[in-house]
Amino acid sequence: MRALLPALLLVAGLAQADPRQLSFSVIEGWAMPLAQVEDGQLTGGILFELFTRTAHKVGMAPSFHILPRARVEQALHSHSIDVRCYIAPAWLSEAFSDYRWSVPLLTQRDLLVARERAPVEVATLAGQSIGTVLGYSYPHLQRSFASGRLHRDDARNQELVLKKLEAGRYDYAVSSEVALNWFNLQRPAERRLYPAAKLDQAELGCMVLDDPQLPTQAVLDALAELKASGEIERILDHYR
Repeated sequence: MRALLPALLLVAGLAQADPRQLSFSVIEGWAMPLAQVEDGQLTGGILFELFTRTAHKVGMAPSFHILPRARVEQALHSHSIDVRCYIAPAWLSEAFSDYRWSVPLLTQRDLLVARERAPVEVATLAGQSIGTVLGYSYPHLQRSFASGRLHRDDARNQELVLKKLEAGRYDYAVSSEVALNWFNLQRPAERRLYPAAKLDQAELGCMVLDDPQLPTQAVLDALAELKASGEIERILDHYR
């Protein structure tokens, strides 16, 4: 009986151990409606809903890793995150072959935004400071930034970029369409911002770690089902 005691204690300890969580990366520069981060915790937004529903479908608890954008690829290399979402292959510096891609889930449209309702040709702009998010890459404007024809004015997240544009700190900023629509919902008509030019469009999905300890295919199937069923569109409708 004494010989059985250590084994029984070990089994009891394993039974009480927390199950493996499904870990998602969260960029600390994200803002509503994409993500609401409060006191270092993801508490709401489009991706919070997507992450929690995905984890629920595979019977796992979600965990959220808040990271600076510059450290996300390091986290992919170390396999410290299971899922990275809101990403396109073209945005990565390498292929990350130990992760598998979901179906495209969301469309991101990047816009040049202004305080006035007046379209502009980006090629005609010179000497302007453009509101941008710290650490973000803007391929359509990169050559102009590199040459000095246009200048980046970085803020910590997308909401702050738009608030600085609203306050007149610069005449133009870059914003995703979904972030601009959310920003305008919070403001009276006379304070709304307007698209001045379309810069880029990308189909975004998720990368899921291909690991024997993770139900990788089940996670990919869950994401595909959320897309095919219209559930992702219904999530987006909450923020339009």
